[in-house]
Amino acid sequence: MAETDIEIRDKGVEKLPPSALVGEIERTRANLARTIDEIADRVTPANVVKRTTDRAKERLSQVDPLIGGAVVLGAVSVSCYLIWRKLRK
Repeated sequence: MAETDIEIRDKGVEKLPPSALVGEIERTRANLARTIDEIADRVTPANVVKRTTDRAKERLSQVDPLIGGAVVLGAVSVSCYLIWRKLRK
């Protein structure tokens, strides 16, 4: 006859006393709580904004100032043109 799933799982597992099981359950709960806290910390909007800002600052610090200035000048020029066009109407 084929062995059941329960019989297969029990073969390699030693029987633990109830006090050891309670201790293991408490350790598992503590690990799970710590993991949930870490996940919550990662997805908090303020933390996401801070990480994104830090990454953008890091990337901007690596850009050649001449190229960065040209990009900023272009963005300001386009913004001024759009505002001027809107005011003209």
